[in-house]
Amino acid sequence: MNLSFYQDENTWLHRLDPRTKTIGVAIVFAICLCFNHPLYTAGIMLAVLLTALSARVLPLFRRMRFILALLILFSSILWPFFAKGPTILWQWSVLTVSRESLLFGIAMGIRLATFVMAGVILLGTTKNEEITNGLIKMGLPYPVAFALSTALRLVPTFAGAGATIVQAQISRGLDLESKNIFSRFGKLIPLAVPMFITAIRYTNLLAMALESRGFSPDGLRTLYCEPKMKRQDWIILFSLSAILAIFLYLRLALSIGVVMPGRM
Repeated sequence: MNLSFYQDENTWLHRLDPRTKTIGVAIVFAICLCFNHPLYTAGIMLAVLLTALSARVLPLFRRMRFILALLILFSSILWPFFAKGPTILWQWSVLTVSRESLLFGIAMGIRLATFVMAGVILLGTTKNEEITNGLIKMGLPYPVAFALSTALRLVPTFAGAGATIVQAQISRGLDLESKNIFSRFGKLIPLAVPMFITAIRYTNLLAMALESRGFSPDGLRTLYCEPKMKRQDWIILFSLSAILAIFLYLRLALSIGVVMPGRM
């Protein structure tokens, strides 16, 4: 079972400098915040999907399709009850749903899903070591960059351990398919005990491994692979920055792509 996000391909996005991809994802996040109309946020999501298609990381989206769908669904359901608009579609006691709040909720769900998709593209096209090197080259202290890279490495490790524990219990007769979802969730709670034990054991082994190798966060370090910004990296960053500037002008000066002006 391959739980790692990284896809070993040779696409244009894989060849970019890790700093370009990290800064690019931050710019995409800012672009998503420019509009709160679902048509405009859906257009940004489509652009992110096309980028994922060109980078050959769409299988990662298929693995996360339920999470993405739940983000859009719950946002579309919950936001209309908290955001208020002038065009009332449904009202019961103090609860009201307006056309503007419904559109705003859909846009927020698409925005959250786009955030996740952009992050998945970064992890799917960049090795963990490259992300660490890029963060260090951007001026981030080594201990912070090391902590972030370790956290990214632990997530698939713990996910794999959890999947192994569940499969082992199913082979011993644990039924996770029948009955309702609440009953199945209750059967998963006892499995958290071996999961926590595995996490503590792995963390302890990691600490001992670092100590045995004389790990010192304050020591001077050199990088085996020195990331270098190339021409295409600067072109990508300039293009994304120009798109962000144009979208900010459309939002702030012309109020385009806004369904609720008082909200981000």
